[in-house]
Amino acid sequence: MEKISHWLYEYLITEGITGESAEYVNMFALLLALSSIIFILDFILRKLLVDAFSRLSNTSKTHFDDLLVSNKTPRNIAHIVPVLVAYGAVPYIFRDFPDVKAIILKSIEVFGILLFLWIIRSLLNTVKDYFKLLPRLKDKPIDSYIQVFMIFSWVIGIFYAFSVITGIELWKFLTALGTASAVIILVFKDTILGFVASIQVSINDMVRIGDWITFEKYGADGDVIEINLATVKVQNFDKTITTIPTYALISDSFRNWRGMVDSQGRRIKRALLIKQESIKFLSKENLVDLHKIALISKYLQKKENMIHDYNEENNIDKSILINGRNLTNIGVFRKYIDTYLNNHSGINSDMMIMVRQLAPTAQGLPIEIYAFSSDKRWENYEYIMADIFDHLLAAIPYFGLEGFELPNSANFKKN
Repeated sequence: MEKISHWLYEYLITEGITGESAEYVNMFALLLALSSIIFILDFILRKLLVDAFSRLSNTSKTHFDDLLVSNKTPRNIAHIVPVLVAYGAVPYIFRDFPDVKAIILKSIEVFGILLFLWIIRSLLNTVKDYFKLLPRLKDKPIDSYIQVFMIFSWVIGIFYAFSVITGIELWKFLTALGTASAVIILVFKDTILGFVASIQVSINDMVRIGDWITFEKYGADGDVIEINLATVKVQNFDKTITTIPTYALISDSFRNWRGMVDSQGRRIKRALLIKQESIKFLSKENLVDLHKIALISKYLQKKENMIHDYNEENNIDKSILINGRNLTNIGVFRKYIDTYLNNHSGINSDMMIMVRQLAPTAQGLPIEIYAFSSDKRWENYEYIMADIFDHLLAAIPYFGLEGFELPNSANFKKN
């Protein structure tokens, strides 16, 4: 090989060319020849590998090889042989230029490290894309783990490249960096926090891709579309994107609606405000009108008989309504709401249905409806809830009750 690399040099010397000029001509000629060989070799290997992987992906049932091709893994692997050829040939080409030879060899070594990192990146991207196709891993923060591996690979690669350039052994180089660990931790603070947060989020199953979360501090209210090492991306319902630091998921409080989505219904929790002055005991005349309401007719008949028997047995003076046991319009209204909800097609009757009276307020007496809609989709949920309260607001006057409303200009005009 040495004779071949110096053949042109010896020929030029015999032709009367000076030694220094012959060395330069010999070097440039060999460099041109090597560049041509590397270019042709790289082209052929790239073509062969890409075609081979493409044929394999067309015949195999798995998607992994398709992803290898789409992430350019075969193309990157094809560069290995030309780099090795160049590294082996450089000492012969630059044998007369030892300083240049050392620089070129180090450059090729650094390029080889970068090539190795490119191959690792393409493999990790392939693994990431493949895992996202698996149903059991589709909602996991795969991006975070891939980024961690990639960061470690780049850090090691950069350290090794500096070791090659400076000529310092890798372990000595790492020892020297140990003294600057505080600075390194400061520089990579967000990355370290994100890495720890990603692990905790995954282990504790706090957030998955596709979850609906509400994070008031960052103005996020929508579906998680991406979880990576540094950030969590949320597509809000107005189609804007909110970016949240990953470590904020474990340091701050947020709401994950997955429990509701996985359940059999979506909660309705809203109150009607009733004027307290409209609440009263029901007279016989009032009960006659209320018996016409089909949903509570049987209930009223049963309660009237029970109350009448009790008052008769205890010889209660019913000349005034407050004595003994009595029905109130608010109590009958609560029973009506309960019966109405249990018969409503949009309410899941297998889940809790409760109509309760809350503590009186300056705005009136709250009657709260606590139930679950059978349809969890937002637009249908809102329709069901509106349908229920449309009916109940219209039903209030039938029980001799009044809903509370703050005074407006029309009230003052009447007075």
